[in-house]
Order: sequence, then C-alpha cells, then structure tokens
Amino acid sequence: MNTAFLLFLVIVAGTLVITYYAAKKTKTASEFYTAGGGLTGWQNGLAIAGDYMSAASFLGIAGMVALFGFDGFFYSIGFLVAYLVVLYWIAEPLRNLGKYTMADMIAARFDNKKVRGVAALNSITISIFYMIAQLVGAGALIKLLLGLDYTTSVLIVGLLMTVYVVFGGMTATSWVQIIKCVLLMAGTFIISLIVFAKFDFNIVTMFEKMQTATPLKDTFLHPGNKFGSGLDTLSLNMALVLGTAGLPHILIRFFTVKDAPTARQSVVVATWVIGLFYVMTIFLGFGAAAFVGHDAIVNANAAGNMAAPLLAKALGGDFLFAFVSAVAFATILAVVAGLVLSAASAFAHDFYSHIVRKGAATEKEQVIAAKLASVGVAIISIILALFAQKLNVAFLVALAFSVAASANLPVLMLTVFWRRFNTAGAVTGMLSGLICSLLIVAISPNIWDPIPGNAILVGTPLIELTNPGIISIPVGFLGAVLGTLFSSRRDAAKYDEILVRANTGMQ
Repeated sequence: MNTAFLLFLVIVAGTLVITYYAAKKTKTASEFYTAGGGLTGWQNGLAIAGDYMSAASFLGIAGMVALFGFDGFFYSIGFLVAYLVVLYWIAEPLRNLGKYTMADMIAARFDNKKVRGVAALNSITISIFYMIAQLVGAGALIKLLLGLDYTTSVLIVGLLMTVYVVFGGMTATSWVQIIKCVLLMAGTFIISLIVFAKFDFNIVTMFEKMQTATPLKDTFLHPGNKFGSGLDTLSLNMALVLGTAGLPHILIRFFTVKDAPTARQSVVVATWVIGLFYVMTIFLGFGAAAFVGHDAIVNANAAGNMAAPLLAKALGGDFLFAFVSAVAFATILAVVAGLVLSAASAFAHDFYSHIVRKGAATEKEQVIAAKLASVGVAIISIILALFAQKLNVAFLVALAFSVAASANLPVLMLTVFWRRFNTAGAVTGMLSGLICSLLIVAISPNIWDPIPGNAILVGTPLIELTNPGIISIPVGFLGAVLGTLFSSRRDAAKYDEILVRANTGMQ
C-alpha cells in the first residue's frame, strides 16, 4: 500500500470517527444547524478559516500564481481584505438578528415569505456554485493521487460529504474544519519554508530569479498575464472583497457561537490565520513555477490545480507529496460539508419550515428535511461538477463570490442601515443581483469559446468580461434601491427596533 493511499485512508477514517461522535450529540434542529451555539471564539475562528481556505485557495491560487504570476495573487489579496467587510459591517448584526441562516437576519425586519424564499434560493445557488469548485479540485487531486478517474473521484467526495452532514450536522462539520485548518497551515508552512530556503531566505533573490524562471520571463511579476482588461481585474477584486460577506456557508458560522462579541473574536482569529496563509501562497506559486515548471503543471492539469501537490513532490519526495495531497483532500471535504450544510439549512429552515409548514414544523421534521435536502444538494452538485472538469477552481469560486456580493450583500447592508428599505426592495435587490450575475456568466468566455475544449460550449461569447461583479454588484444595489422607491409599501416602523437589536443584541 503506497504512502499516499495510506494517508488518504487515515484522513477518511479520522473524519468518519468525528462524524460518529458528533452524531450522538446531533438530535435537535439547533444542534444540527449551529452545533447548539457552543463553539468558542478561537474554535469558530479556526473553523471559519478552515471553511474559507478551500480548494480554490490551496490548489487554485497556487496554480494561478505559478502560471500567471502577479495576476494570480489578486485572489489572495481579495480573499483577505474581504474579512474587513465581514468584521465591520456584517458579523455583529448578523449574529444579533439571526438564528440559523442568513434569511433569519433579513426576516427579523421583513417577516415575509417572499423575502425568506428568495434569500433561501440565493443561498442554495451560491452554495452549489462554490461546491462545484471544490468537487472539481477533488476530482483532479484524487486522479493524481490514486489514479482513479475523475468521475469516480467526484462520486467518492460527494458520498463522504453527504455522510458528514446527514449524520454529524454542524458539530462534525466544525471539527473537521478545525482539524483541516491546522493540517493545512502546517503543510503550507513546511513547503513555504523549503521554497524560501531554495532562494537563500532572501526575498530579493526570489523575485530576481522568478524573472527568468517561467516562459513569461520578467512579465511574470507584472499584472496583465491573466486579466488583459483593467475592467476584468477590477470586477474580480470587487467580487472577492465584497463577496465573502454574502457567502451563506461563512455567514452561518456566526450562529455557532453564543453572542456577538464571540462572533467578532471569531472573525479576528480567522483573519490572522487566513492572512498568514495567503502570504504563503506566494511561496507556493513561485516555488511551483521555479521547481516544477510550466509544462509539468499544465500536463498534470490544464487549469493548474495540481501545482501545490507537484511542488511538494519536487521538494520533499513521495511522502511530502502524499501528505500535502491528503491535506488538500481534507480541505475539500471540510469545505464541501459546510456548503452542503448551508444549502440544506436554507431549504429546511427557510423554505420548508417557514414557507411550506408556516413555522409549525417540529424539531424532528426540520432535521429530517435538512438531511433530505443535504442529499439532494449533493446530487445536483456532483452532476454539475462532472461537466466543469477543465475550469480552474479559483475562477469557479470567484463566480460564487460575484453572486454573493450581488444578490446577498446589498440586502444585508440595507436591512440594517436604511430606514426606508422595504420588502419590495429586498426581493428586487436579491433577484436582480442573482439574475444579472447568472446572465453575464452565461454569455461570457467562461461558457463560450470558439476553440473546442477551452470552455463548456463552443461558440463566440457575447461579452468579454470573465467576472460579472463590476456590473452585477451595482445592479444588485440599484435593484434594492429602485424596488424600495417605486413601492408604496412602508416597512420603516420596525427599523428602530432592528437598529438597537443589531448593535446591542437586546431582544
């Protein structure tokens, strides 16, 4: 039995043990959705970091930096800065107003079925987008690690993530994320240290050598290799910086702690951990470009998703390759479990419990609905992932961020900060942001390309913009504002109460 396969089995066995013990503590809806709100600030901070440092971070960004240099680092910058938006605008109001899901926060002011239903739709859509990215990374990784074909690899991960959520709920998901975070930081630090040593622990030397280490030569250190248009670059960064505050699987993590101060502490811990990690992605990308090589990276996976594992093999042989691959696999398992849980929570809590059952669903009914929804979401994501094999996972996540920033963030902010904001504005804002994002993606180069194999469909794109954020985010805000102004409905009576609750937590 080779080392890679052994470590793979250890990861699977360990996570299943966690799920087994978590299942014993997961009986009520609160325990399933939020682990009973019993996590401490540092535990939740590590879990948030574990949830956030996904396949896009570890596999996608390393590949982007290795193949495109400076442009790949845009992802690291955007992902990190995004937490300032979460810390200062979202974390405390969300925790004080919500209960299990993002829709709870909005419904605290607008107790309307349409608002809750559209919020649930957004959450499910974003979660599936994000999950496809993780499954694509998993398929490429297991294919390289164990020699299994892509379809089998995706099915294995899909089965495991469903087991975690259905049996262990948020408790199992959280502890898998915490353990994965520690392992990922350790593995990334080891590789970064070895890479830095190869450059004599000298930053200047590293940058000088990178000017001749890749086919891009000195342009490797300049923007424009991936994003030829300034609008594309701006659009990407808008989506990354603003999107985190609208991601359902990140937002539900603030309900796993007891109060708003603990939620803020969680964000601080997560920001430090995530910041250190993204600094190290420079070493991963530079190291892969210098010591693996452009051709070897592309041959293993055209999108560059295998750059980090290949770097580990080049620097530390089969054992380090096996360890890093196993950690990457744990990364994917942890994130997809969180995504399945967020989508299932949106369906079971927001749609089934509040819309179908009109708030009359029992604890048992909610848990059963959430488990069935978990299976359904997993099946849909697996099917879609089978058609997205050739797409870079960092790009796929950027699309999820665009939808989150366009459809969710405007409504979350205006719910707390605009007195006149009303039900019509909330519904219009969420739908306009969601529809605009999806339409732009549907006619973009991500879907259409004249050369067969470069995109999902063969044809000429109607728009050259690869990320919809620069258009869809303003459309989301504009839809919310216009929907409010053109509606005769007035929902301001509850605003003062919401403002006090959002900032103090008083009920």
